[in-house]
Parts: sequence; structure tokens; C-alpha cells
Amino acid sequence: MSTSAGNGGPGSLIAEARAGSPDALSALYLEHGGAVFRLAYKLVGAREDAEDIVHDVFVGLPEALRRYEERGRFVGWLKRVTARVALMRLRSRKRRREVALDSATAQAEQPAPSERDGLQAAVSTLPDHLRAVLVLKEIEGYAHAEIAELLGISEGASRVRLTRALKRLRNELESGR
Repeated sequence: MSTSAGNGGPGSLIAEARAGSPDALSALYLEHGGAVFRLAYKLVGAREDAEDIVHDVFVGLPEALRRYEERGRFVGWLKRVTARVALMRLRSRKRRREVALDSATAQAEQPAPSERDGLQAAVSTLPDHLRAVLVLKEIEGYAHAEIAELLGISEGASRVRLTRALKRLRNELESGR
């Protein structure tokens, strides 16, 4: 079953999920759960938080789909929903000042990172507000206007944060990672 086939028809997967069909929700999860997890993980940097975000996105999907206007690609809309949920979690975590002990433990247990792992580790050292812009712009391909809307900042602030994120990332990678 593909979400792109038959969008909008009464028998479509999206219409069934909108009505709360467990089979339709399961099919959407199987089709898009991996992409949702990868985006959430890139934004929050912790596996457990990313898993919680995926759970929240799919549990709330029937309600969210009632607001889905079926313009553009479904996966793009789903990623925007995921980004919003992830950003709310980051804000909540910041308010509670959580400490990610699992990240330090995981880093201590892993062997020397490859270049890709080194880049991922460097990205994870960025402050949340910089990492979010970097991931949304450079990895997910959002425009600064879309990022500004998602994060509740101006386009100029999005550009500045991206520049700062890239500078910090470059410094982190050059300093021996």
C-alpha cells in the first residue's frame, strides 16, 4: 500500500488513518516510521527521545490528519509534523534542564568513530537551536522561510543560526574529531 496512490479517495490509506483505522495507521508506520525516526533522532540526538517522538507522531496521527489538506507530498507534511513534535520536546527538555546521561555512556562504549560517525557526533554537540536549523536546512532541505515558521523565528535568524552552526561544526571537526 502506498500513500501516494489514491490520496483523497474515500478508500485511501490516509482517509482510513484519519478515521482511526489501526490497519491504515500500521501501514503508514511501516512505510514512514523509519524516516520519522531518522529526522527525530537528528533533531534531538537521543534514541529514546526519538522513539518517544515517533510514538507521539503516530498516536496523534488520526487527529493531525484531520488538518492535513493533501497538498504536496504526504511524507513532507509528516516530516513537518515530526519536526514540530521534536522541537516541542527540545523546548520541554530545556525547561526541565535534563541531562542526557545515555549519550555519555553510549560514547564511552563505542569504538573509534568513522568519518560519518564523527560528523554525527560533532552535530550532536551543537546547541539545540543551532542543530535544529542545521538539520532542517542542510539534511532535510527546508527553505529558511519554512524553518522560520517551524521554529517561530525570522528568516534572518534562521540564516544566522545556520552560519553559526556551520562555523561551530567546522571548528569541532578541525579540533581533532
